Amino acid sequence: MVLPIVNYGHPVLRRKGTQIESVTPTIKKLIGDMIETMEANHGVGLAAQQIGQALQLTVVDVREVVDRPSWAEQDGQRIDLNSLMPLVLINPKLTLSGEIETGPEGCLSFPEIFADIGRPSIVDVEALDAAGQPILLRCGGLLARAIQHEVDHLNGILFIDRMSTSTKEELQPDLDALQAETRSAL
Repeated sequence: MVLPIVNYGHPVLRRKGTQIESVTPTIKKLIGDMIETMEANHGVGLAAQQIGQALQLTVVDVREVVDRPSWAEQDGQRIDLNSLMPLVLINPKLTLSGEIETGPEGCLSFPEIFADIGRPSIVDVEALDAAGQPILLRCGGLLARAIQHEVDHLNGILFIDRMSTSTKEELQPDLDALQAETRSAL
């Protein structure tokens, strides 16, 4: 089921998600709904906060993006991204490394707002997958960026918090309008 996405200004976007203790049928359904919602909105990632749930759960799928390559490794070996996607991360922990790379980002909770954001180029991910099994990955490219963006959501951090001051000042009228529209609808 495609779920409604909450926009900037909704308080849930600033909430740190609670840990998921076990992959229950309810969590499995939520995962399926989140993947369907992400795909229906042409996103590369979706965090539980974006559909109103303050949980440590995110989904990512970068297969459709061909102009921004991604890679992943397990046990030091490159793996086929198709075997991972859509990637489900429960209770993820990240270790960031590599050069800071600046690249374009958008967010389903910020319709039509985009900015260049600097993020580390490599991320090591430790999480549980959709079956509740441990997963360890090293990722780069767009996948690393998307994972960092989504895990920020799980901790109540938004991509506007990572923008340069000048970029945020430039976008402030749009951000204020979106926030006001969201709050008036609550």
